Amino acid sequence: MEYSPILHNLHVVPSSHVKNKLFVFCIMLSLWVYMIYCCVGYCSTVPNLTYRSVNRHENDSEIDNQDSSVGASRDLLNNENDLDSRGDEWDEIRGEAKALDDNAMSGFLNESESKKLPQAIIIGVKKGGTRALLEFLRLHPDIRAVGAEPHFFDRNYDKGLEWYRELMPKSSEGQLTMEKTPSYYVTKEVPARIYTMSKDTKLIVVVRDPVTRAISDYTQTRSKKPDIPSFESLTFKNISAGLIDTTWSAVQIGMYAKHLERWLQYFPTEQLLFVSGERLISDPAGEMARVQDFLGLRRVVTEKHFHFNPAKGFPCLKRPEGNSKPHCLGKTKGRTHPNIDPEVVQRLRDFYKPYNRKFYRMTGHDFGWD
Repeated sequence: MEYSPILHNLHVVPSSHVKNKLFVFCIMLSLWVYMIYCCVGYCSTVPNLTYRSVNRHENDSEIDNQDSSVGASRDLLNNENDLDSRGDEWDEIRGEAKALDDNAMSGFLNESESKKLPQAIIIGVKKGGTRALLEFLRLHPDIRAVGAEPHFFDRNYDKGLEWYRELMPKSSEGQLTMEKTPSYYVTKEVPARIYTMSKDTKLIVVVRDPVTRAISDYTQTRSKKPDIPSFESLTFKNISAGLIDTTWSAVQIGMYAKHLERWLQYFPTEQLLFVSGERLISDPAGEMARVQDFLGLRRVVTEKHFHFNPAKGFPCLKRPEGNSKPHCLGKTKGRTHPNIDPEVVQRLRDFYKPYNRKFYRMTGHDFGWD
């Protein structure tokens, strides 16, 4: 058969044309699949965002309702510390969700992140303001902290360090991992256990007037168990003799100097920072400056992150770059304290005086509780 250039051209041109069409079709198909994938991904986030928005409004409504009650005393730093190791409701809804979202996003962007044992721990004290401090710290980009209380060194130590590590959020090389469990400060075995994990661990203690702290502790317990005995009867071993019952945890926790002696057997004072629960309310930016310096961090969390709400009586968090409504910590904040016999309050103050003064000497700081 004779070779024909015309037939050859007719054969080549259609083949090349089909290939071009196939190439264009593949590109369009890829774009179409990608658009569907993006739409599905976007839609899947809508219910979650809506749920959080609804919960936020419900919480704000409940907080506002509680503000209408008037009492002689207010519990301004009311962080929950239940026996089931859960944080308060605000933390579970907002803090943990935020931490999980942040972990997922940062983990996606940075595969070099890993879970590390904490380099710093808020070790106490209950009803001092540990929850407020933790949430203030979580505003810092160089801090990754677990929201719920692990209770590893006092209740779950037998589960081992790897179990503990798995509870921590992922962090990158330049970030600091933290946790908080207020009962650590008063548990005898904890100082040695933390030292065994790392003798370089930085420790933060949030302290508060021990009398106010004890009443706040009692108020929280009574909110869950309304039938408990009166504060006065629990405070004394013998009311007529005026002998304080130091075995009652609400009283015992406030004997700060006694507990500090155990910690100083393992850690130098330079590794412990004592934060004033009162100043955490009146001057949160000032206390946060001290905390950030102690942790070796940039002073990122400043006065622009706080909005003092005079109706609630404590600072609320806000994002300085946005116009969103400031978010206050927990619907339980602002519990009305019961009216305690003034004579009982004075006896407690007299009881705590020697402990307070010794604590001032040990820490080099006068907290002004006397």
